[in-house]
Amino acid sequence: MSANTTISQDYTGESYGAFVRRQFRKSTFGMISLWVVGTIVAIALLADVLANDKPIVASYNNDVMFPIFKQYAVDLGWTTWGPEFSTVDWRELDYTWSVFPPVPYAPGTTDKSLISLADRAPSAQHWLGTDGIGRDVLSGLIHGSRYALAIGIVAMSIALAIGLVLGAVAGYFGGLTDIIISRLIEVVITFPTFFLIITIVAMLQQGSIELLMLLIGLTGWTPIARFMRGEVLRVRNLEYVSAATALGYSTPRVIFRHVLPNAIAPVLIYAAFGIVSAILFESALSFLGFGVPPTVVTWGSVLYKARESTYSWWLAVFPGLMIFITVSAFNFIGDALRDATDPRLRS
Repeated sequence: MSANTTISQDYTGESYGAFVRRQFRKSTFGMISLWVVGTIVAIALLADVLANDKPIVASYNNDVMFPIFKQYAVDLGWTTWGPEFSTVDWRELDYTWSVFPPVPYAPGTTDKSLISLADRAPSAQHWLGTDGIGRDVLSGLIHGSRYALAIGIVAMSIALAIGLVLGAVAGYFGGLTDIIISRLIEVVITFPTFFLIITIVAMLQQGSIELLMLLIGLTGWTPIARFMRGEVLRVRNLEYVSAATALGYSTPRVIFRHVLPNAIAPVLIYAAFGIVSAILFESALSFLGFGVPPTVVTWGSVLYKARESTYSWWLAVFPGLMIFITVSAFNFIGDALRDATDPRLRS
């Protein structure tokens, strides 16, 4: 039996999804990066039990408490802290027993015992050091992973929603509709996105996470729309689309049920690179002082603190390393997905 016959028999009936997964697993850097991103996601989800100034569980006055978990209900307005806990330093209470997180500091907790630069350097008390006002850097990086992922995913979701719809409509209808949307894309592309966001944030005098997500999403949809338009132009004349039209299906159904699902796969690969761009945008804006409010700790805001103290090397190295690892991981995943979805690799 020839080699070609063997290969054909091995992969007869293999679905496109199975083919993509098989090809993706061949990428060593892609698989490692997938684990890295999974670890960052786990850190973001478990941030409160990894770094917090409240105990995970404790016994106080013969009462077993779960302060971290109750904090969620307090933040949502479902309950309140008792008078004895409203302004207390949780680390100084006289517990019968307690289990604190591995990093016993919240991102906003300040250590007033640190005076000199040497005190704020990495030590057994603060593993990655503190910033100028005594906030723990490791706690900030752990909680900052939430903002990094949230900004990347939400901003890219907004960009995808706009880009996919406009690109699909332009590619499917063509003609005047295509011309109008294409000119709109070209107009938006001409704006210098980074400086536009800085200008808007400066005019509002105070940025916020929600504002950054919205601005990055509203300015980042144009490459997706152009890519989607090209894919729809390729797909719209295939037989199954013609058959759906001949059966009398409505135009929205043909676009969203038949054209879009079969053209979206290559476009989604761009999402991995788009998340990287959004994370870098936030980090750059926060580093320049135009990002999140001072009370919010992100990787970029920790970098911003390094400008105030050039000798505090840890404020630049550790958040910079987190940004580098995260950006590299998403880039490797995007590269692996691009190779995995290449039909020329199908045996």
